[in-house]
Amino acid sequence: MPKVIIDGQEIEVAAGTTIIQAADKLGISIPRYCYHDALPVSGNCRICMVEVEKQPKLQIACYTPVADGMVVKTNSPKVLDVRKTVLEFLLVNHPVDCPVCDQAGECKLQDYYMEHGQYNSRLVDVKVKKEKKAVQIGPTVMLDQERCILCTRCVRFTNTITKTNELGVFERGDHSQLDVYPGKQLDNPYAANVVDICPVGALTDKDFRFKCRVWYLAKTKSVCPGCSRGCNITVEWDKMRPHHFKKARVMRLKPRLNPDVNNYWICDAGRYNYRFIDENRITTPQLKDDLITWEQAIETVVKAIKSTKTDRIGVIASAQLTNEDLFVVGKLFKETLKVANVDYRVGQQPGNSDDFLIKADKNPNTAGAAAILGVPALSAEEIVQKAKRGEIDVLYVFGQDLVKLFGKDVVAEVVKKVKLLVYQGSNINETCSYAHLNLPSAVYAEKEGTFTNCQQKVQRIWPAFVPLGESRLDWVILSMIAEKMGTAFKYKNTQDIFKDIAATVDGFSEMTYEKLNDQGLILNKKL
Repeated sequence: MPKVIIDGQEIEVAAGTTIIQAADKLGISIPRYCYHDALPVSGNCRICMVEVEKQPKLQIACYTPVADGMVVKTNSPKVLDVRKTVLEFLLVNHPVDCPVCDQAGECKLQDYYMEHGQYNSRLVDVKVKKEKKAVQIGPTVMLDQERCILCTRCVRFTNTITKTNELGVFERGDHSQLDVYPGKQLDNPYAANVVDICPVGALTDKDFRFKCRVWYLAKTKSVCPGCSRGCNITVEWDKMRPHHFKKARVMRLKPRLNPDVNNYWICDAGRYNYRFIDENRITTPQLKDDLITWEQAIETVVKAIKSTKTDRIGVIASAQLTNEDLFVVGKLFKETLKVANVDYRVGQQPGNSDDFLIKADKNPNTAGAAAILGVPALSAEEIVQKAKRGEIDVLYVFGQDLVKLFGKDVVAEVVKKVKLLVYQGSNINETCSYAHLNLPSAVYAEKEGTFTNCQQKVQRIWPAFVPLGESRLDWVILSMIAEKMGTAFKYKNTQDIFKDIAATVDGFSEMTYEKLNDQGLILNKKL
């Protein structure tokens, strides 16, 4: 393998590695606009030029492979002078509208100008005017042609990643401009990824546009709950202005790099699936039409369970719950109470899928539920039918909308026959109006825990903020019930639960939160 020296640091890399890739491994940041790890190399922006000893001209780092004995300088006077010149060239036709640009705060033109530019423009009054300003080119993306520096990242994304070919560069010379092809819209299932990879403010997110300046945002690592792929994301929320936007906390979701799961990408359905975090929430325990305290709510559940035979209790769990939540579901109902009527295999009907990221299973933790709860004795449908026949006295439902799944008539009949229908969930649905008792629980963005995706990869999620209102973590609610029944679980946090999972559930052995890190681990026994 060739050895190369970059800015005095030596590194040995695989043959074919480019200078920019080798520099990245050393932690040396070479400026780039057109280069992106997940896209074919274009080499058109020229800002990554570096000095290579024994080469008469500067070389572009994104396309030049290293050779054994190569010596590279990334910050020599000649390199810095060229960077300044390249920046001036790229900014020839770029408007200085930073105060009203949504990219402000995360714009590489701003960053590199402050780091390498800082010149007085000689071409203030000769800018070529581009036609499309703040034009919607698809359901999710806005285009400002005059801000585009023609890096072609977005063009290469639609050509090589989605293979939908909506975007191109038209005209020639200084009149070249980015646009959609005639008669097309940028409306593929991954369209908004072009906003993430755009290094300037040319492509902006219609949903996020003018919603919040990025310097107000906090970023919390998480996993998308939209399907069993479990794409890695960041939850980006307004940490400084909670009074804005009708008390909405979450401003946007963005993809987070995980080469083994979703790489740099996320589908648009997952990206915009965030409003439920702050809207339509259950925030207070409710017994029929009355708001009650948590103490009263727990007392109601415990009283009903204690007066009911085990075979007349039914539990419908959810693969939207974390591994930790599901473990405590099993510990309380299956292990402690010996309830056989427990199922999790319900939820949204199988949806759309593709051969890239989107999976038909719209639950993030079906694999985790299978590993932790095992094969249920009865299906959810059978449990509901038993309740309809009057063979279930206590029906405990986690987040599932029974009305959507089985219809109003069935649920109305179930309510007549059972003594207590408990709904434990985060958001209001039609089942809430039928339930005798509603218990408010936290959403994934308020939880610490893990999901297991369709690849059997166990991945961590972190809480962005505390649960809304009086809602509580699912495992905490169940622990309160257990303690009231005289069987305290003594879990202080989710890490305690995960230690129990690792000790008792096949596939999780020797796993810890520290080992999972932010990239996850494959179950050591595939299901």
